[in-house]
Amino acid sequence: MYGKFFREIPTPPTRAERWETPDGDDLTLHRLTGRPGAPRLVVLHGLEGGPHSPYTQGLLDQAARRGWHGELVVWRTCDRERPVNKVRRAYHSGETTDTQFVIERLCAEHPDEPIVLVGISLGGNVLLKWMGEHGDALPPQVRAAAAISVPYDLLRASRYIDSGIRRVYAKFFLKTLVEKTRAKLARFPDLVDPAKLDAIDSLWTFDEYVTGPIHGFTGALDYYTQSSSIRFLHGIRRPALLLNAQDDPFLPRAVLDDVRAAAKGNHALTLDFPKRGGHIGFIAGRHPWSTDYWMERRVLDWLGAQLGSAAAIAESTVSVA
Repeated sequence: MYGKFFREIPTPPTRAERWETPDGDDLTLHRLTGRPGAPRLVVLHGLEGGPHSPYTQGLLDQAARRGWHGELVVWRTCDRERPVNKVRRAYHSGETTDTQFVIERLCAEHPDEPIVLVGISLGGNVLLKWMGEHGDALPPQVRAAAAISVPYDLLRASRYIDSGIRRVYAKFFLKTLVEKTRAKLARFPDLVDPAKLDAIDSLWTFDEYVTGPIHGFTGALDYYTQSSSIRFLHGIRRPALLLNAQDDPFLPRAVLDDVRAAAKGNHALTLDFPKRGGHIGFIAGRHPWSTDYWMERRVLDWLGAQLGSAAAIAESTVSVA
């Protein structure tokens, strides 16, 4: 929470583009231009995040320092200029077709540039599920990925965040989720029963009444069961860094033990579970006025190391703070 409210980051020089999707909707991408031939970083943000999120700004800033290209994919309904999208569906933790659409287009437009991806929280769950679904069939341009503060087991994560003092996080997300759903009723009056929308008081009930039915699930349990990325870790075939703090308030620590077990034997996965870091926090330093937000630097250093030899990495690095 400290990083969210007090962190200052240079604004990366991005431009916004809207891409029409195959189903008649559109996605907004915030794009960063790097050096010709440099790696291309694709960022998948978390629940109700976007270009305003400190972690997305930090990742794109690190990409800019290295001379890399950057692509922030803004999930449907998360573009603050267009919070009501054109079709009934929105986005969720297991929705991977938009990721596939973006990667296919980037590969077609930039066939000679390597692609690395970073997914944060919900975006990390999407990323790992997408990689596990496709396995060896991922485009050859996709070289590596990193997933940060991932919930992994959506059922246990939902129950955890909806309990105790952690409910403050749930209420923060619910405010905008419910507001956007209510606004969407003007376009799709049968989208959800307004009485059920009024009764939503937890992430579980939102997923039970809204996310699940809108996206073809029978309810929250079915949605969580089919979408949890822990079920797809065994299928990942490209190098992937899994970075989660053990004190993440969004999931029980025992989930990380299950992730270790699920990842055992898959040499494509590198697990890094530090004791401290919170949820997308990862702040170091002795004083509030002298902090080191190290996650973005650590992640891009790791991704750079997967791209080739030390000489190639040095060539693609301009300056790193």
